[in-house]
Amino acid sequence: MKPTLIKDLLTSQPDGRTVTVCGWIRTKRDSKNLVFIQVNDGSCFASIQLTYDRTNPANGLDVNAVEEQLKKATTGASVKAEGLIIPSPASGQAVEVTLVKLEVLGECPTDSYPLQKKNMSMEYLRENAHLRARTNTFGAVFRLRNQMATALHTFFQERGFVYIMAPEITCSDAEGAGEMFQVTTLSLEKIAELGVKAGANGMKIEDATKIVDYSKDFFGKKANLTVSGQLEAETLATALSRVYTFGPTFRAENSNTPRHLAEFWMCEPEMAFFDLYDDMDLEEEFLKYMFNWALTKCREDLEFFEKRIQPGTIAQLEHVVNTPFKRITYTEAVAELEKYNDKFEFPISWGKELQTEHERYLTEQIFKSPVMVYNYPKDVKAFYMKLNEDGKTVRAVDVLVPGLGEITGGSEREENYDKLLKVCEERGMDMSNYQWYLDLRRFGSVPHSGFGLGFDRLLRYITGMANIRDVVPYPRAPKLADF
Repeated sequence: MKPTLIKDLLTSQPDGRTVTVCGWIRTKRDSKNLVFIQVNDGSCFASIQLTYDRTNPANGLDVNAVEEQLKKATTGASVKAEGLIIPSPASGQAVEVTLVKLEVLGECPTDSYPLQKKNMSMEYLRENAHLRARTNTFGAVFRLRNQMATALHTFFQERGFVYIMAPEITCSDAEGAGEMFQVTTLSLEKIAELGVKAGANGMKIEDATKIVDYSKDFFGKKANLTVSGQLEAETLATALSRVYTFGPTFRAENSNTPRHLAEFWMCEPEMAFFDLYDDMDLEEEFLKYMFNWALTKCREDLEFFEKRIQPGTIAQLEHVVNTPFKRITYTEAVAELEKYNDKFEFPISWGKELQTEHERYLTEQIFKSPVMVYNYPKDVKAFYMKLNEDGKTVRAVDVLVPGLGEITGGSEREENYDKLLKVCEERGMDMSNYQWYLDLRRFGSVPHSGFGLGFDRLLRYITGMANIRDVVPYPRAPKLADF
């Protein structure tokens, strides 16, 4: 008999019909006459209880066979059970299953099972990433991750966007987006030998790298794992009008912090014929949609996070959903923040980037709402952002939320060929890898805008998890590329 998911059993009628349950044992209580087994299959937070009464076995039950299987039924073991779904007398659950047949599919030795430990830290579970999804915490995290990915696609699909897959290997670096992982088929040993010889001849390391002949590499030039799919998304937006990427991106920053990953997922919508204000409208609508989806479709898991991980998480999400986003210019934001410079580790002044402490102060203390800061100084933003008439600021926006700070960032892109080329030249950029990008401004250029969302950062915010490594199945970080 095909097993029924536990999430469906828990909401079904206890009409005495025969059902099949498959999953992993969370707990087993075996008294003289009664046995209670909690089984979870990951389909929902709750487990279902299997019951066996030795004084009153169900009709058709092979007592000897069940008793033999019960000896093997330890915490962590996988089981297949058949039984009758009946009303449960226990509090907190409507139904339970009276055993008719039990089969242990995979035994689990209690003396070596890593999840037998009573007080497991997040660090300990990270060391056992291949098993941690079986815990309440990580089952909830990964179910919510699935729901948020579904919400993301649903939002854009409902609004006429086309989902595109940006390349993961690229020769452009999205200008200043971060250190990149190099992709090469060249022999690293031979390159090292060249470096040793160059050093022996008194050549500097930075000059020695220039003697590497990338024309012999797989792609014929230096290539890297992408830090952003935005530039490629622009090419399709100028043909399909509204597109979005959603996929893995990579940064080789040697950062061992709770906020950094080497491999992370980004969503980057790009919209032709959108100006900055259209972009801002979409960002607000998108974030409220995502948080509302979590509140309505992931309530059971959110209540767990509220109780066991981060109290106040639900109220914080509801606040963002129900509060209009405050919109202020960077200049206005700095003017407000300068009044409180004595409270900051890094005092702010015009021309400096906003730090997390400034972003949170704006949202949590000054305005008590989500805040959109726009029109940033051109020198702290990327080359592709459209210059304002003042010549000092660009049409960029960062969305800040209470409890986190920046959650999305975007801009109106420079659509004028001559202006974009001038900025690139002023920054000393090697244009050999960007000619295709400039071509978008030569052939049917249009105003266009977009923004980026770090999906893992979003999940960390929704769940209240302290470390971003705990919202991805297998975190990749410095010295961490395996289990």
